[in-house]
Amino acid sequence: MKPAMTRTRLPIRPHHLAVALAGALITLTGCSSSSGGSGSTAATASSGASGAGGGSTIVINSFAFSPATLTVHPGVTVTVKNQDSTAHTATDGSVFDTGTIGPGKSATFTAPKKPGTYSYICTIHQFMKGTLTVS
Repeated sequence: MKPAMTRTRLPIRPHHLAVALAGALITLTGCSSSSGGSGSTAATASSGASGAGGGSTIVINSFAFSPATLTVHPGVTVTVKNQDSTAHTATDGSVFDTGTIGPGKSATFTAPKKPGTYSYICTIHQFMKGTLTVS
């Protein structure tokens, strides 16, 4: 007859548990790329306008462009500030493209000279969308 196996339970150390939970939390929040549902983090500002002859700014925060719609004059310099902890871009695919903007960094582009509405995205996180209106 085989001797009965006994289980030895190791004590859970608080610092090990804290490290494991922190790692899981970072993994879950850092890899999230879903934008669907009512939990969307879309920007609440719907439009902005540049001053005459001045520049305009788009801020990236929580995987959203703010304002979601920006109205500028032709040829104005637009600054894109990335306040997220990951890289982003802002491109319409043909007229303007910031290239990759690292966390905490900024990039600029010149608004198109032709009036119109230009939809743009982050090519890294394609659920991120914005609109540039040139008038």
